[in-house]
Amino acid sequence: MSVTQSKDAIIQAIRNVLIGPMAHPHMAEFGAQARLNEDLHLDSVMVLNLMLHLETAHGIDVPEREFSKDDFSTVADLAGLLLGETAVADPPEEEIDIKVHCFVSCLCAGIKQCTGLDHRPFYFGVWDTGFAVDEQARLSYHAKDITHDHFRHWFRRLYGVPVMSWYKPEVSKSENIARFEHLLRTKSKTEHLMVMLNMYHLPERENKFNQNPFPHYVIIEETDDPDMWFMHDPDYRWEGVLPRKAILNAIDQPSVAGGYIYDRARAQTPTSETLQAYFKDTFIGQNNPFTDTIDAIVRCHFGPSATQPISNLDFALREMPVIAIRKYAYEHGFAFFWRALGYDDDIFEDWCDVIEELCAGYRGLHYKVVKLSRLATDEIAQDVFAELQRLNALEFRIKLGLKEQFDRWCMSWQSSETSTPRLEELA
Repeated sequence: MSVTQSKDAIIQAIRNVLIGPMAHPHMAEFGAQARLNEDLHLDSVMVLNLMLHLETAHGIDVPEREFSKDDFSTVADLAGLLLGETAVADPPEEEIDIKVHCFVSCLCAGIKQCTGLDHRPFYFGVWDTGFAVDEQARLSYHAKDITHDHFRHWFRRLYGVPVMSWYKPEVSKSENIARFEHLLRTKSKTEHLMVMLNMYHLPERENKFNQNPFPHYVIIEETDDPDMWFMHDPDYRWEGVLPRKAILNAIDQPSVAGGYIYDRARAQTPTSETLQAYFKDTFIGQNNPFTDTIDAIVRCHFGPSATQPISNLDFALREMPVIAIRKYAYEHGFAFFWRALGYDDDIFEDWCDVIEELCAGYRGLHYKVVKLSRLATDEIAQDVFAELQRLNALEFRIKLGLKEQFDRWCMSWQSSETSTPRLEELA
């Protein structure tokens, strides 16, 4: 059978799985070039379940490796991956600005517009930013009791800019929207108006994870047309004009609530002492909370201490990819220290490769979790726990390397200060 025929057969198998056992309702756009996310509305868990059906029911081998976000976008790409084809990578960008946390990225967007200020150290600790686990052992990146007060506190300490909450939870959604529109009309040019919206209800924009709800912070500006607003989405590296009604509909959803405003005109350069304090406050060297939590959730669903049905495991960890991308914040940490210390870029790139290995490992782990949820064998469980141990060790290696650079950076500016006479000593 030729490669073309094999790919056609896999595409047909994909169609059969979506129509049959998955009973997928969005098949009108199905075809070889249909995009899995935008056209077929498949989120990451659905794609992994699709692969599992192809492996177990159709005998199609799924590669035993981590899945990169660039491996497949369309049905044909997925078929090619399952045939062992290598994805054609996009041309490299001159500089990639890693985005990993929508709230942090919205604040950094203002700092990046200030000449001479560096936004990268504000990503310290984002790799271990908090998340929620509910009473049914389900992981979530967003919950009502998760606040951004930590980031607001340190943004003011580092850059001197207060981040004010304009959203009032004690009043109605319509009153909050009215307040938002008033601030939009009256704010200064240097003020950034942030609002939380549900990306699932904004079909004009790419929803990478296609989850519902998908709370997400963006920055909104007016345009010359009162019916169109300018939306800046720093975390997705996108900006453009969208209908006012569409944005308001996404804000008006009951699943989202929140908004802040800050003025970049007040920004100042952080002191070395404050940066040192921020790193120490956010750095967790003794454990890796995310990996430990995944391990605990798996054990809640499988094994002698299980309290939840194993069939619920894939849903319990469906938001794992959303949180895993925060690990890319390590790149910002290394980049800051590397440039401050004047080190060779080649070694920095080596660390980026290790960070990518960690992030890719979580993507591969996600498939193993879905497989365990469906097949529930000891062999797969052992594979999952072994991978968790590997990722744990890999992250400890990254943290050790980053802490070493932090210590060297502290020594560099502290020794520089002690070698320079104070003004009173010169008098």
